[in-house]
Amino acid sequence: MAHEEHAEQLDLELPFPEMVRDVPLLPARMINEYCYCPRLAYLEWVQGEWEDSSDTVEGRHIHRRVDKPGGKLPTAAALAKPKAAADEGETMEKIHARSITLSSSRLGLIARLDLLEGEGLRVTPVDYKRGKRPHVPHGAYDPERVQLCVQGMILAEHGYQCEGGVLYFAASRERVNVPFTDELRQLTRKAIDGLRFVAAGGTIPAPLEDSPKCPHCSLVGICLPDEISFFRGADIAPRPLVVGLDSSLPVYVQAFHAKVAKAGECLEIFIDDDKVQTVRLIDCSQLAVFGNVYVTTPALNELMSRGITISWHSHGGWFLGHTIGTGHKNIELRRAQFRAADDHGFCLRLAKGLIDAKIRNARTLLRRNWKTGEAPAELLEAMSGDTRRLTRAPDLETLLGVEGSAAARYFGNFSNLIKNTGDEEGFTFDFKTRTRRPPTDPVNAMLSYAYALLVRTWVVTLSAVGLDPYLGFYHQPRYGRPALALDLMEPFRPLIADSTVIQAINNGEVRPTDFVQAGGSVNLTNDGRKRFIGTFERRMALEITHPLFGYRVSYRRLLELQARLLARHLLGELPEYPNFTPR
Repeated sequence: MAHEEHAEQLDLELPFPEMVRDVPLLPARMINEYCYCPRLAYLEWVQGEWEDSSDTVEGRHIHRRVDKPGGKLPTAAALAKPKAAADEGETMEKIHARSITLSSSRLGLIARLDLLEGEGLRVTPVDYKRGKRPHVPHGAYDPERVQLCVQGMILAEHGYQCEGGVLYFAASRERVNVPFTDELRQLTRKAIDGLRFVAAGGTIPAPLEDSPKCPHCSLVGICLPDEISFFRGADIAPRPLVVGLDSSLPVYVQAFHAKVAKAGECLEIFIDDDKVQTVRLIDCSQLAVFGNVYVTTPALNELMSRGITISWHSHGGWFLGHTIGTGHKNIELRRAQFRAADDHGFCLRLAKGLIDAKIRNARTLLRRNWKTGEAPAELLEAMSGDTRRLTRAPDLETLLGVEGSAAARYFGNFSNLIKNTGDEEGFTFDFKTRTRRPPTDPVNAMLSYAYALLVRTWVVTLSAVGLDPYLGFYHQPRYGRPALALDLMEPFRPLIADSTVIQAINNGEVRPTDFVQAGGSVNLTNDGRKRFIGTFERRMALEITHPLFGYRVSYRRLLELQARLLARHLLGELPEYPNFTPR
């Protein structure tokens, strides 16, 4: 029988395997994040995610002074004095150094110290925080104390004597002393080992459940804690975490021989050396250029450093490609995407869901926008039958046939959504059938242009999330074809592209003079494209109520949300990819 005094199980420290050369040093800030939320640390450290918030911007502003290197930090060897000199009462060298980066290969840690104060070998790290001092035990929360203790551990490795640190809270202008007790050192070592094991394991920690931390986290729109819990069956109404005001918008440049240059914090647009427009960089979400437009090297460098994508189009709107910086660091996600693309069963299941959503959304568009009374019941029932047929499709080729049949039914009745009053010269927006290359009438010209704008939007969104837009599941890879963008845009063709065309015609936002015809092909003029782009962007900014989550979100943010939900499905966090089908 076990003795009573041995009934309690003791925790034994499990040493982390010896580090190898290609294992990066753990930053002290990441250990802070791990204490706050293991999932947040994984998203930032392993998957390379980041999103600014008002708090992070304010924090950088507060650090602007201490982030500038200043003062000098002598080495511990230079500070060490013979005992006799110390006994004679020599004054020890005072230390006051800012923005010092120190690392320890033995510990596998690296930290940037905001401020280091001390005298001789005895030093005290000072870490700046943006908020007010919290009235909690120890005078500060554990993540901040742990981050400071990591700095102390690195300083000790360099030969300094460090028994405590200081947290300076800028909002209340208070200093809180943090002694490096045995309890804090043990908590810090557990956090270091925990982050290392989580990173090495390659499995993202589960999201926090209904935590008050989530609404204040800058990565909440990437993490999606409530949404994931909702799809896993939790009895929770997702809080409107991903909803926010789109303060930045795409900048379109299509003038012949235009030039885009950088001037301070702005982009300046010239036509034939005459400045015609100035756009603040903080108001620019992406730059879309059409035709022969010159973007200067300083402008390219600044846009890439800010993560602002540049998309390149032919003069007629054909999407040619896009320019980004170094790209997203989330290699885990791309590996999962490539593995899934080789799984025929996975591709078929995902494709069925996408085409089912496309047909349902097309049916909804017909039902809502039919101009003469109500949409015929037999038409709506036939499209519902298409959705039932696709569930029995044994392969992608059969599914393609079902989609084609539903598309023919849909476009065969598309003219019933158009208000065709005609102008004084008898011009009407006649539409008989869908013709792609070349478009033979104004309606087809606008449909093709809207699809080009939508696929460009999806390519930029998928790249920003970390997915490869050129590897799809339904559309098979083909040279130069953004297959995944084409996959995910299928359910949104009726909701965004087709609806933009209907709005542009029925509201009189495009006119007969906005089209040019040559060689059997019809295209938009420069002025027509400008007006149509305006209609498209207003559609993207339109807020709708999410049918599952219940909060309002713009179409622009909805595309990002859907891309991130696909990422969670590929990484195994969601059992199915949830398609968007409004009621």
